[in-house]
Amino acid sequence: MGWLIALIVVVVLVVIIGIYLWATYNSLVTLNVRVDEAWSDITVQLKRRADLLPNLIETVKGYAAHEKGVFEAVTKARAETLSAQGPADASVAENHMQTALKSIFAVAEAYPQLQASQNFLQLQAELVDTEDKVQASRRFYNGGVRELNTKIKVFPNNVFAKRLGFTSRDFFEVADLAAIAEPPRVQF
Repeated sequence: MGWLIALIVVVVLVVIIGIYLWATYNSLVTLNVRVDEAWSDITVQLKRRADLLPNLIETVKGYAAHEKGVFEAVTKARAETLSAQGPADASVAENHMQTALKSIFAVAEAYPQLQASQNFLQLQAELVDTEDKVQASRRFYNGGVRELNTKIKVFPNNVFAKRLGFTSRDFFEVADLAAIAEPPRVQF
């Protein structure tokens, strides 16, 4: 009779451990998918911003064609943003983009006719809206990464999470936090 009780206890423990592993695995998969979805949202917003830039450059070029260096910097930052692979590359590209956008708007300040252009004003509004969406997407992504990384690192999950194929993800951080604290100033 004693061996039967021991067998029942072992079976119950195995079932409990199995249920725990099943539930933890499913929650890790869910968090992983959420982080992938959030990263996809960021790339969509970065692409949207990159698609606005050629129109902005052409509009400003019409008024300030001699500012070649500024246009080249924006074009280079745009290409870097579109080719970024993962949060680390995107962070570097984001720093370059913010610097380039500040330069183009600094040039625009010197041209009152440009500031009054309806096309330029509309592009500014779309860019501000896109910058807000990039920030919101970045916060959502970083929140998902925080949840996933925490779930992977807490005991007892840390014992088997890597064995199940789950690894910590990188946050979407930028080196110059002041550069992205708020969208570029586009008010005139």
